[in-house]
Amino acid sequence: MVTILGLDPGLRATGWGAIAVEGPSLSFVGAGTVRSSAEALLGARLAALYDGLSLVVADLAPDEAAAETTYVSRDGAATLKLGQARGVALLVPAVRGIPVSEYAPSLVKKSVVGAGRADKRQIKAMVTMLLPAARGDTEHAWDALAVAICHASHRRSRSAASGRAAA
Repeated sequence: MVTILGLDPGLRATGWGAIAVEGPSLSFVGAGTVRSSAEALLGARLAALYDGLSLVVADLAPDEAAAETTYVSRDGAATLKLGQARGVALLVPAVRGIPVSEYAPSLVKKSVVGAGRADKRQIKAMVTMLLPAARGDTEHAWDALAVAICHASHRRSRSAASGRAAA
């Protein structure tokens, strides 16, 4: 059994979702949202994300992690701040020796819903179908579960491909 931690990085709210993978079976482990105060200085906000994600990783002890890549908007300052929050989300598992994969938002949506332009409602509906016991406190938690499911799907594909290559 492998535990995968999915991450949906954000400066105000970073979603996390954990699943257990055993063969083709997926099961819900946990999900939630780590928040930072919009009134705090940037360094303090990043530290709050680091501390919160560190607690999640210590509690769950995932074997692998996956995060969404950054969506680049026309607002350069907002994109840069999101990138810094994303850096924290990648750093927390990495410093504990947990491999971290990255997936574009459109690939996550396509892997889980079947369409790269799926909306939040569709993502939550499909995650609920795939993980009936799942509970999320925000859309960020649901998105993080989708990232974990995407990673589970792609790691199976890579494993099957490497098995064929070795044969």
